[in-house]
Amino acid sequence: MKKISILFILVASLIACRSTKEISATAPPSGITLFSPVDSVFYAIGVNYGSGLREGLTTLPGSDGNVNHDAVIAGFTAGMKADASILMTAENAQAYIQSYITEVQMKEAEAAQAENEAFLASNKSREGVITTESGLQYKIVTEGSGKRPTTEDRVIVHYTGRLIDGTVFESSVERGEPVAFGVTEVIRGWVEGLQLMPVGSKYVFWIPSELAYGGQEMGPIKPYSTLIFELELLGIDEEVE
Repeated sequence: MKKISILFILVASLIACRSTKEISATAPPSGITLFSPVDSVFYAIGVNYGSGLREGLTTLPGSDGNVNHDAVIAGFTAGMKADASILMTAENAQAYIQSYITEVQMKEAEAAQAENEAFLASNKSREGVITTESGLQYKIVTEGSGKRPTTEDRVIVHYTGRLIDGTVFESSVERGEPVAFGVTEVIRGWVEGLQLMPVGSKYVFWIPSELAYGGQEMGPIKPYSTLIFELELLGIDEEVE
């Protein structure tokens, strides 16, 4: 069985929920002659694939949202017609796509890592910022008077998470509902940070990627991202029950 290309999977996922519109064979669009319902279906398939591909290609790493439609159409036509002058076979095309994406992602990751390391190096010199041995940075906004949680505790917190560009990626404050979880059930930066906070405190944490998600991509959180959290420790479960 032939391997399914990454690009085909991308297109298929984008068009899976897209409904096809009935095309009238008596009123062919764009001067194309559609002699039968089957011809109309072929046209509809082209529209579906083209629409999904158009949206998907804007997210291609390294393209900055710019798509060379002529190159896409030329390659699609060559592949459909098995053109003898084709520049690469289907197998070579898949290998090239994978190689290209891997190389671009590696370069983007290296750039992101350098940017975040520079941010943390600068941030640590800001007034009031404390850096722990692990590299976790924090600032006390409000110091509470309760006890500090341990790894055995469940805590209740309010938080807002941001990236270094200010993008909010998650916020219990915006949802209007605090969250409860075990101290060890979260990223390493939180595990360490929570144990520094007396109940009733509000801290800001700058968490290096190695104490968060490292090289993984988690939705809006790109690889090697520094995470900034405004964290308020509302209580320990036994205290608020």
